[in-house]
Amino acid sequence: MTTDSSLRSGPGTTGRRSSSRHGGDGGADHRLPGREHLPARQPVATAAAVPVLDVVVPVYNEEKDLRPCVVRLHGHLARTFPYPFRITVADNASTDATPAVAAALAAELPGVRYARLEEKGRGRALRTVWSASDAPVLAYMDVDLSTDLNALLPLVAPLISGHSDLAIGSRLDRSSRVVRGPKREFVSRAYNLILRSSLAAGFSDAQCGFKAIRREVAERLLPMVEDSGWFFDTELLVLAERAGLRIHEVPVDWIDDPESSVHIVRTATEDLKGVWRVGRALAVGALPLDRLARPFGDDPRDRAVTGVERGLARQLVGFCVVGALSTLFYLALYSLFRLGVGPQLANGGALLLSAVANTAANRRLTFGVRGRSGAVRHQAQGLVVFAIGLALTSGSLAALGAASGSASHGTELAVLITANLAATVLRFLLLRAWVFPARACPEPEDVR
Repeated sequence: MTTDSSLRSGPGTTGRRSSSRHGGDGGADHRLPGREHLPARQPVATAAAVPVLDVVVPVYNEEKDLRPCVVRLHGHLARTFPYPFRITVADNASTDATPAVAAALAAELPGVRYARLEEKGRGRALRTVWSASDAPVLAYMDVDLSTDLNALLPLVAPLISGHSDLAIGSRLDRSSRVVRGPKREFVSRAYNLILRSSLAAGFSDAQCGFKAIRREVAERLLPMVEDSGWFFDTELLVLAERAGLRIHEVPVDWIDDPESSVHIVRTATEDLKGVWRVGRALAVGALPLDRLARPFGDDPRDRAVTGVERGLARQLVGFCVVGALSTLFYLALYSLFRLGVGPQLANGGALLLSAVANTAANRRLTFGVRGRSGAVRHQAQGLVVFAIGLALTSGSLAALGAASGSASHGTELAVLITANLAATVLRFLLLRAWVFPARACPEPEDVR
């Protein structure tokens, strides 16, 4: 990829990156610094001010729409935004007059500059410009300005205040007002449904071209994002959410551009490939999300509070859900095995298989242990807990046989359920105290 390393700037901007960086040398310490409220506009000339916000407008062959877009965006920011700002036009290898239009805008409007890339890709453009920007808050929007600009300040305000790490506009919020055709509506909702079901995404609208991120967060996330096209921002959001970063959503008013050059089928195909790639990487623990876990050192869950066990309520809920599903799985296996073998063999086989699945599910969902490290040891310890459960349930079956001789299948199930309830309580205590004990949480280091 070839880029113009010297981003062309209009009057009133600076093309140099700030030499100061939070978080030490950026090598050994992968934690993000504490969120800070950015200072208000200082009474200095715009030419000397480092912009607080850098809005990137990625374009490809947009000679017709580029000027009206930038003029309107610049006017809106000049009227309503209380901080210094910059608008960066990121030209994705346009072959028409887009570079000339962008250069003219950079020369004409203060706070406007452009970057020229010799390869296409929205993600590539955002990565290039965001990586070179000195603004503490980075944003982007589509050149058609389908999103109403009144949502821009609400979008970036939580990032400026330090409350959130990323912010996205949502067309699928109940209070959003959206005008677009049924085909795009269906594709958008279907895509976000796929994200929720396959990647457990909690955000509502992945592909709205209206997003913002704090620079120090981008510095840690961008190296982890592989895609350089339309899936770029979805991958960014999924990784941010899995790393525990805070994503702020803003309902937007949005009007579809009927002349949009986006190829829906090709874009959807690439997005589905990206979903598969990211889902597989998350499943095998191939992503270094631990670099961003507990990133700021200001998480109240990291504070030592006497008399309160850490995460007990959440672990109980997760354990109960996993336990209920495991019990149903166990009973189904027992009923299946009982068709061919005696009750003791059926119970042992069903309990063994359900115990392996239960340990794996509790490891990930209840106690938040990810990656392959220690997985074999955890399963071995889980089998010890299984042996205790086997003793309880087998003993119950033996006692039932001694008391009634030949009990009905329904009676066997009732006894097993009662025994499993007792084994479940013991299982939770052993898993929490022995298999997945809470690690001592060190005091957060001062990385400022």
